[in-house]
Amino acid sequence: MADVACGAGFRSGSSGPGRASGECSASGPSSVPRHDDLLDRVAEWGPVDTPAGGFHLVPVCLERDLPLVGRWMNDPAAAAFWELAGPQEVTRDHLWAQLVGDGRSVPCIGVLDGVPMSYWEIYRADLDPLARHYPARPQDTGIHLLVGGVAHRGRGLGGLLLRAVADLVLAQRPTCTRVIAEPDIRNTPSVAAFLTAGFRFSAEVDLPAKRAALMVRDRSHRLLL
Repeated sequence: MADVACGAGFRSGSSGPGRASGECSASGPSSVPRHDDLLDRVAEWGPVDTPAGGFHLVPVCLERDLPLVGRWMNDPAAAAFWELAGPQEVTRDHLWAQLVGDGRSVPCIGVLDGVPMSYWEIYRADLDPLARHYPARPQDTGIHLLVGGVAHRGRGLGGLLLRAVADLVLAQRPTCTRVIAEPDIRNTPSVAAFLTAGFRFSAEVDLPAKRAALMVRDRSHRLLL
């Protein structure tokens, strides 16, 4: 694995990400490739205003973000569903696989009013193994969300930010007609957050690691919200 050095990205307490792209530069013999075309360049989507404040998806940089994401993954509430608890290498391997992949999944830090507070994965659901378990359409785009800090939980931020990010996906990806999610059916707060965000429950699906609630946000529904 290459050692990755980051640009400014964001700083806690700042007014927003200092480097809009959130990209990393690399030190060592190889660099982290970026293949954002499969998702219409997530790094360039920019910030959005929400009722909770300015929000920005900043693509993950390992050197900057690994300690924070690793700590979040070891929180018992997250570990129960993400199954990435353990040494930092566990989280590193999960992030690295996406960073050096073909761009079908982009891991991001959610920054709210300059504070990193959530971990996101924006992914091509139609190119994911998930597509074998539901009637996928071309360009279906999936969302995974972990609200990291305990201080940001239980305040309704999950549903609010899911709505904002789903809107952002549909605005930035004109060929995408649906945003997809598949939270664990046992994770009732997560399912409730997706419903609050305008997703509809489509079906229960048996995936290799869980029984999931297939949640769908349709582009046509966006116009009614």
